[in-house]
Amino acid sequence: MRLPEWIRTRSVPDQHEIKHLLRRHALSTVCEEARCPNRGECFAKPTATFMILGRNCTRNCGFCSVNSLGADPVDEREPENIASAAEEMGLRYVVITSVTRDDLSDGGAGQFAKTINAVRGKMPGVRIEVLTPDFLGDKDALRTVLEAGPDVFNHNVETAERLYPVVRPSANYKRSLTVLKNAKVISPDIHTKSGFMLGLGETYEEALIILKDLRKVDCDFVTIGQYLRPQRKTFLW
Repeated sequence: MRLPEWIRTRSVPDQHEIKHLLRRHALSTVCEEARCPNRGECFAKPTATFMILGRNCTRNCGFCSVNSLGADPVDEREPENIASAAEEMGLRYVVITSVTRDDLSDGGAGQFAKTINAVRGKMPGVRIEVLTPDFLGDKDALRTVLEAGPDVFNHNVETAERLYPVVRPSANYKRSLTVLKNAKVISPDIHTKSGFMLGLGETYEEALIILKDLRKVDCDFVTIGQYLRPQRKTFLW
């Protein structure tokens, strides 16, 4: 099925300057790697969600278009490059996410911390949100990120528990909830956030259960998005 006209990516002239800036600093964004239909409008503002730890994920979730072809080497210059790019863009709110790196001993938590510190060092007044993987439930890795002091800690549950075997076969619904619960216990003053998609086959009742489960772990913010099939060959049902 073709995408409806209202959600197709449109060419926005002002986006190209940000693309050049990102390439100059050798940076990736989830906007591009996940093929977000709104990326042109965001780049034109300008804003972007930085994606650290390479362009290839060690998991292969059914809903995602990010590559899973093998992990990339960790770029030691990446934290400073993100800080420089964020400063050039004049951002007041910086969002940092990553691919999942189950191959790393800390799941990439150290790189998150370095990036937070680099951005804070160059832009002391900026607010920072991190969107992390589950770190396989490792509390020490979670603590490493939180001790760097992001303003918002985000970890998405993505979908209803029943759909995990198809949508997120390498993840675990209860583990994701535990990550959010532990984050609030470790750093009560840091806002926690999560998100999930509609349109994967969940029922209305299951969507309500997700909201109730997030409330039980004291999640402060929730985003609800629309699932879009990442490519024609992707079928979840």
